[in-house]
Amino acid sequence: MDTRPVAVAVDGSDHSLRALEWAVPTALRLSADLVIAHVLPDHTQLWSARRSALGPGPELNDPVTDRVRAALSGRDGLPSVRFDSLEGEVPDALHALGAGARMLVMGSRGRGGFASLLLGSNSLAVATRAPCPVVVVPRLARTGKDEPTTGRVVLGLNLGDTTDEVIEFAFVEAAARGVPLQVLTAYPGPPPAALVVAGEFPPAPLDRDQYEPVEQDESREQAERLGPFEERFPGVETDRVIAPADAAGHLVDASASAALIVVGRHRRRLKPGSLLMGSVAHAVLHHAECPVAVVPVRDDE
Repeated sequence: MDTRPVAVAVDGSDHSLRALEWAVPTALRLSADLVIAHVLPDHTQLWSARRSALGPGPELNDPVTDRVRAALSGRDGLPSVRFDSLEGEVPDALHALGAGARMLVMGSRGRGGFASLLLGSNSLAVATRAPCPVVVVPRLARTGKDEPTTGRVVLGLNLGDTTDEVIEFAFVEAAARGVPLQVLTAYPGPPPAALVVAGEFPPAPLDRDQYEPVEQDESREQAERLGPFEERFPGVETDRVIAPADAAGHLVDASASAALIVVGRHRRRLKPGSLLMGSVAHAVLHHAECPVAVVPVRDDE
């Protein structure tokens, strides 16, 4: 049994409070504790350091966690909740928090940054580096929905790269929610006709019959990958989808009616300590209309 808590990062912004509202029922479904964490702003950390140098003093007041605590006070049906005020740079502090968490939930943007950005730099940095799955909850204006959808969980399954940890996370989430799991695998399709005409690609026949054997192979391999998990999670209805090209586009389209998109954090290391998130995960994080879970693999950590 996984006893690690669900952690959620708050900073008082509407984005982070939306993430909190997503994290509360998630922790309840998973029978997990909830850690509500706030990384203190730089000026507060500086004041705290100067105050500590003078010796013991009053406990530091964190108005953000105080407001969240007051907002949750008296609410029924809450998981066991703990509040943490963290110090350090935001990505580093949340990376350390994620080391002991089942998942880390964040808003798509915090208080800082440009309002036009769909994804803030801290959210992207944490999703790229955290040692646990990171769920990024999009802002309301991006979805046009007053409440999160209760639709299916969608897993982006790259047959060559997606590891068992990613698949298991998707099955656990679908089982906890009692919803179907749609598994989407994309294979390289024909180049767009405009690019063929422009000479970017050699001419290729666009007869669909040419791609049916590819789809059959992909479908067979997908079934083999999912088989052990379907046996472990017999209550999860799976919908297997094989689609040509543009995995990110298919997942973004699916996000309009999904409760959660799950992708793996596939990265290549350019040098020790250098990290790069896969292009599909990067695109889905920026454009999905529902929460996106980015799941690391063992050798990521």
